[in-house]
Amino acid sequence: MQVAYYEKTGSARDVLSIGEWPDPAPGPGEVRVRLHCSGVNPSDVKSRAGRHNSPMPFPLVVPHSDGAGVIDRVGDGVPGARIGERVWVWNAAWGRPNGTAAQYVTLPARQAVALPEGTEMEAGACLGIPALTALHAVQSHGGVRGKVVLVAGGAGAVGHYAVQFARLLGARQVLASVSSPQKAALAVQAGADAAIDYRREDMAARVRSLTGGAGIDRVIEVDIAANGVLDAELLRPGGEAVIYGSGAPEFSLPFFPLIARNLTLHFFIVYHLGDDDRAAAQDTLARLLRKQCLTHNIAERLPLAQIATAHEFVESGRVVGNVILSIP
Repeated sequence: MQVAYYEKTGSARDVLSIGEWPDPAPGPGEVRVRLHCSGVNPSDVKSRAGRHNSPMPFPLVVPHSDGAGVIDRVGDGVPGARIGERVWVWNAAWGRPNGTAAQYVTLPARQAVALPEGTEMEAGACLGIPALTALHAVQSHGGVRGKVVLVAGGAGAVGHYAVQFARLLGARQVLASVSSPQKAALAVQAGADAAIDYRREDMAARVRSLTGGAGIDRVIEVDIAANGVLDAELLRPGGEAVIYGSGAPEFSLPFFPLIARNLTLHFFIVYHLGDDDRAAAQDTLARLLRKQCLTHNIAERLPLAQIATAHEFVESGRVVGNVILSIP
């Protein structure tokens, strides 16, 4: 099979290679997926650069946790009826050496989830990290029905989904913070009632105006290090921040505003979702995919051979949406 891999961490063009490996065989309880698409996420780029793992976690790493394709073989204990099933996969490269930047991947059967008819393969390659992160942030801890929600980075890969999920799952008002007019338009198209350009507007003043001075019930936060102090100001008493990212490994927040206003901070990483939370997210996602009511923002589509360019796109932070590799 054709595969992209690296044997050491470093810059994309220095360490990523394309090669031919033997086709893998599924073990007991596993399926083999003939991949059509591989999703490139910031965590994949950080791992390849060595920001997550130093030294290398395995002698060779095939990157990327997200992908979509068709099950073509099953291991012992897996029903043969799954052969031919269109699937999306999650955590393919999390704690494992072999991810989705290859023609085939083998993994535990539960990590290959049925992809509803009508959902394109490239959309399936966006589900494991961006969509599930957004969905858990929206529907966990009581959900958002009847609430005022602010999605930080509302045009990003996660944020774009979070805006849609908040709208579809009953939020009373959905706001999004963005950094350009282009991103504002994208967030509004996704369902935001208003997009606030934090580079050109006073965020606190605009939120007060949009909420009649009441503040927001929940913020879905992409960078707690940068925005935590502002979040504490924007949240109403009893409000909550659901946090899935930080631009810095350490940060500080003022204690008194948090405790005086009974604010709650929830942290999570999608790779470590508990079984119940993951099942709930997958069930909701399947329902919405069957209704074909989601927009999947694919910003760049490249062939596997251009994996280094794909990593550079994600690393630059200038791509608005998901980056997908097509597998030959």
